[in-house]
Amino acid sequence: MKKLVSMAMAAALVLGLAACGSTASSAVSSESAASSTESSAASESAAETSADSDLAYIQGNGKMVIGYTVYEPMNYTDENGVFTGFDTELATAVCEKLGVEPEFVEINWDTKETELAAKSIDCIWNGLTLTADREANMACTNAYVKNAQVVVMKADGEYTSTADLVGKTIVAEAGSAGETTIQEDENLSQADFVSKTVQTDCLMEVAAGTADAAILDLTLASAMIGEGTDYANLTIKDELNVEEYGVAFRKGSDVAEAVNTAFDELKEDGTMQALADKYSLTLAD
Repeated sequence: MKKLVSMAMAAALVLGLAACGSTASSAVSSESAASSTESSAASESAAETSADSDLAYIQGNGKMVIGYTVYEPMNYTDENGVFTGFDTELATAVCEKLGVEPEFVEINWDTKETELAAKSIDCIWNGLTLTADREANMACTNAYVKNAQVVVMKADGEYTSTADLVGKTIVAEAGSAGETTIQEDENLSQADFVSKTVQTDCLMEVAAGTADAAILDLTLASAMIGEGTDYANLTIKDELNVEEYGVAFRKGSDVAEAVNTAFDELKEDGTMQALADKYSLTLAD
């Protein structure tokens, strides 16, 4: 009888321990599941934040992919083979403030909006003229540099107004403010317009005599023509309209505002003015 009682007590003890172990295991399992759920929720939340924030997307990649064309003095390679320019240096300074590296990618200016929307690039930072249409379809920064469209011809070319170019051959960069100026000017729209891939090609055409005039950005023309340049025989004949440059990001992007903040800081510490002086540019108000 004692033996039977002992056996019964031992069995009860084993069952009790098993039950406790099962309870503890269930508690651990529940805690683990809860922790996993919370972690998953946090990941999903972070992903949603990243998806909603272009800035988070760029910072997550650790770089800002900057679309540009060769456009002196904004983005170009100098005589020592160094890639430089006002926009190149300014973009680098802004990227440092945002905690990312700049990656410059040469693009076709005529398809810049398509590349931006497809995320081939993160922004267009290359002396982009601010227009109502661009500001409506992209997230643009505040203006940072003043510019104008000018008529460039050979120094001995006859010119009093755009009426002198009716029926003549004129060139401008495809998709540029120069092309828009031609389309909107009553006289220039009656000229034989030929679009070129980059603005420097326009200068080559005028210098070679295959085009009578080019409609270009004042900033580029001032840097690349006249005495001491490769186009000493070219000159600015007329200034057609005043405009301003800005940087364009994807529509709805929050990066533009972050760049505006960086611009304010770089103006305050004198960096932007020093760059403007270096490249003979005028900052926007």
